[in-house]
This record gives sequence, structure tokens and C-alpha cells, in this order.
Amino acid sequence: VQLQASGGGLVQAGGSLRLSCATSGRTLSTYAMGWFRQTPGKDREFVAAINWNGGNTYYADSVKGRFTISKDSAKNTAYLQMNSLKPEDTAVYYCAARWMTATRNNYEYNYWGQGTQVTVSS
Repeated sequence: VQLQASGGGLVQAGGSLRLSCATSGRTLSTYAMGWFRQTPGKDREFVAAINWNGGNTYYADSVKGRFTISKDSAKNTAYLQMNSLKPEDTAVYYCAARWMTATRNNYEYNYWGQGTQVTVSS
């Protein structure tokens, strides 16, 4: 599974962005999707995840109520809608995929996108 993340950019605090993660070569319908983020010198941290059928979603406490993860299997694309962005959300965001069940652990994901930079100015 090849993943292509896009949608990052520069936004002011309080603004919104929508990240996309498009797949090629295989359908998303049986894959759980996750979003992670990383800043220089820090470990990659969990942001959000969704099960293969979209029935369950999981969020880091720091983004709960502001971010929404979703997937459109017909378009082979997953999304991360980010609202009320804060400067501390600034990071490179990565999408990831694994078979069926979502998890918060980055080491359990088999496929990764290349990352997209999100910068939130104060």
C-alpha cells in the first residue's frame, strides 16, 4: 500500500486545515488508518485513528473535540479535519495504515505516507 499525505500548510491559530491521505495500489476498505505527528527531537506521537469500517475512532487527548478522522473507502482516501488549531499543533503529520483494527501504537502500522508539514502561527 502506497500512501500520499497532502493538505498541510501555514495557518493562523484558530484556523482549520484538512489533511488527506490517498492510497494507490490497494483499496482502503480493509485497512485501519492512523495519523501521527512529529516535531524535531521528539518521538512520533499518536493523533487519531479509525477502524477499517469507520465504526470506531480514537483520538489523543490533546486533539479531542478539535480534530476529526474519517475515511472514504470509495475514494481510497482518509482525512484528518483539524479545527481550532493551536501553535502546539505545529508538526509534520504522517498517515499510516494497518490491517483492519486501529491502534495508537505507531510500531503496529505497516504502511506510511511521506508526511506533510502543518505550521500554526500565533
